[in-house]
Amino acid sequence: MFRLNYKLKSLTLSAIALGMSLAVIAQESPKEEDFFKILKVPAPEGTLLEVGGLAMLPNGGLGVATRRGDVFIVDNPTSQRPYFRKFASGLHEILGLAYHEGSLYMVQRGELTRLTDLNSDGKADWYETVASWPLSAHYHEYSFGPKITPDGAFIVTTNVAFGDQEWWRGESRVPYRGWTLKIYPDGKIEPYATGMRSPAGPGVLNGEVFYTENQGDYMGSGGLWHLEKGDFSGHPAGLSWSELPNSPVKMTAAQFNAVVDPMKNKDANGRFIKPENEVNASFITLAEAKKLLPSIKLPAVWLPHGIHGISNSEPIVIPEGYWGPFGGQILVGDQGQSKIMRIMLEKVNGVYQGASIDFRSGFQSGVLRMVFAEDQSLFVGETNRGWGSAGDANEGLQRLVWNREAPFEMRTVKAKPDGFEIEFTKPVDKKSAEDLTSYMISSFTYKYFPVYGSPPVKAREHEILGVEVSEDGRKVRVAISDPQQYHVHRISLLGIREAVNSHELVHSDAYYTLNEIPSGDKMLIKPKPVVAAAPAAKSPAPPKAAATPAKPAAPAIPTETEIKALLTKNTCTACHQKDKKQVGPAYVDVAKRNYTPEKIVELIYNPKPENWPDYATPMAPMPQVPREEALKIARWINSLN
Repeated sequence: MFRLNYKLKSLTLSAIALGMSLAVIAQESPKEEDFFKILKVPAPEGTLLEVGGLAMLPNGGLGVATRRGDVFIVDNPTSQRPYFRKFASGLHEILGLAYHEGSLYMVQRGELTRLTDLNSDGKADWYETVASWPLSAHYHEYSFGPKITPDGAFIVTTNVAFGDQEWWRGESRVPYRGWTLKIYPDGKIEPYATGMRSPAGPGVLNGEVFYTENQGDYMGSGGLWHLEKGDFSGHPAGLSWSELPNSPVKMTAAQFNAVVDPMKNKDANGRFIKPENEVNASFITLAEAKKLLPSIKLPAVWLPHGIHGISNSEPIVIPEGYWGPFGGQILVGDQGQSKIMRIMLEKVNGVYQGASIDFRSGFQSGVLRMVFAEDQSLFVGETNRGWGSAGDANEGLQRLVWNREAPFEMRTVKAKPDGFEIEFTKPVDKKSAEDLTSYMISSFTYKYFPVYGSPPVKAREHEILGVEVSEDGRKVRVAISDPQQYHVHRISLLGIREAVNSHELVHSDAYYTLNEIPSGDKMLIKPKPVVAAAPAAKSPAPPKAAATPAKPAAPAIPTETEIKALLTKNTCTACHQKDKKQVGPAYVDVAKRNYTPEKIVELIYNPKPENWPDYATPMAPMPQVPREEALKIARWINSLN
């Protein structure tokens, strides 16, 4: 007791010395790691778990497939001493794993393979090709899956190749590259949909087919698409095969090129002419293209590049009853930023849409595959070879464990005719919730054109017109000016506090993709009170002239708060961290090069990958970063040296 009182007294004196109070210290808001802990699953020494697939088995074991072509069965995977045994080997870049009717199914480069243990000795005796599809041997022709449909078929997605002369331009060189395929147990392949570029995350969510896409040409950002048979989700490479007899896709490459990709952007050989200034190049958005070609399928949710990932991977459903208020919602992993986002979907006018929000970052390598165990923990399979990712490792298998306490979060975000309704996991402080300044809502969209990725375009700020707080403090309805159909709306709730202890939200930003604006009653907005104008103040006396002219002040180095906002806004955090290698070099390493601020700005606009030969992924030009902001970033980088 004496020790406890002594420590409390010391803490009180320290707080007073720092001009703080114990109340302030006690109000420090919890972070995501306070609710969801990341644990490492110990693997045998020398085992490289570049995880490409995960599957839970009926006996509680865990199937783990690797990009190096091995399959392990892990007994007692949630214990402190899991037991790994090799089940199969000699396979080719496995990027998906599923258990079905006594066998393990996986997708290799060009086939769906079934592995069966015939004599119950714990090893696969029978390697069977269920179905195969063509390859051109290009390195980027990855295949992903399978996911099992309610009728017992398998969903597989396929990557496109890259162009010979324009490395960033996707090409479908052989049939059904850039497609989603449905494969039946007898080996029949049914082309299901096209428009995929790099669909690393096929998913069957609540019985329906979804997939996640990565940023690239014709893909302004990553996102989550809902797919129905015959859909075209935006990337044109796969349209090369839409006229084959068994294709359900009705759009042809000629129809697409006539409307979206006119010849004025191509040379005499039909190659795309890359504009010198990509920011000012003429463009349309994906939604505008849909007005010209109605069969285009829009994403249910855009995942803003550099904010909610850079290489989106597997989507899975949180089982009902798991993880408290989040049961039934969707998790999406990200390989590049080594983290997981949470998605809440709704259907408006028969169309899926919804919001994405950060959930848990800090994994040791790129998050590629996820699967839930019976104890409600989440197994996370990781890899970064050739792709790059945040974290200190190149591979790994980890578990995410919930502490059974609900964090203070936005539970759901739903569209309203004049704004949004936000439900929270805990009651909000009504004073903060009724304050209009607690909210900031802006919107943007992306270009739809053959350049790699897109900056946010058509940005606008939305005035907060009014709020209504429910009696129990669990819901807030926010009315805004002019909601923008087809735009991503950033909903920022920096001023909202929890009712009991004034904690901030663990994550204060949600990004809602507003495909459809619902009908219904709008909020009754009370007129704002008229404030009488204050009397004009007297003009101050002019200052006396200085005896000597003052030297111009050196440009100020941005504060941590300002630089964090600039780096996030311009998606710099997608590839760089302050003091850790990620997809690109750490800023402290850039600072050691002793570039001038002007030189750094030049390299932001026109990167030189040869300057950093140890990094597999070349930096894309960033001409959309305003020069003034680029200079601030450059000065901050140099301040780290």
